[in-house]
Amino acid sequence: MDILKSIYQHPAFSEGDLNLIFSKHQKINYKKGDFFLKENDILNSYFVLESGVVRSFVYDIDSNDITINFFTESDIVIEASSLFQRIPSIENIQAETDCSVWKISYDDFQELFHSIPALTEWGRAWMSYQLFYLKNRSVEMITKSATERYLDLIQEKPDVLKFAPLKNVASYLGITDTSLSRIRKEIVKG
Repeated sequence: MDILKSIYQHPAFSEGDLNLIFSKHQKINYKKGDFFLKENDILNSYFVLESGVVRSFVYDIDSNDITINFFTESDIVIEASSLFQRIPSIENIQAETDCSVWKISYDDFQELFHSIPALTEWGRAWMSYQLFYLKNRSVEMITKSATERYLDLIQEKPDVLKFAPLKNVASYLGITDTSLSRIRKEIVKG
């Protein structure tokens, strides 16, 4: 439950609010390779990642597998458009490692959202942060070198580099496997 306490931090929550929110989460485990969501399905839950590494990916026009995001401990694993707009996803979300998560269904979240005013404020703050994060990432893909993006990933999500295949890391960084190998060698020589 400590992981849920760290996720649902907001001064407006009462202890009763938090207990109700926590009671709607179910702890489950995924094995490496299991899918949280497949392309064209509608996401019916979101997940608080307690342990493990998860990635989201799409296929480009040439059917190449391109990593969009990595989720690590204390992240919310979600494809917000599919979940909240109730539309089929263009993304796949898959466990890179064995994972332990706390799952909450869309219906339970909606019930809580309409009955706990503080959850609205928490959700607004979370979505604002996500918008900032995605905007920042898209700008950095243009303004930072691949080496800088790699070093940022080491700093922000070190578990990704321990557990994710290098081809997935390379596609996330927007570079080839060969370029990533060169960058890694240059950093080691440093």
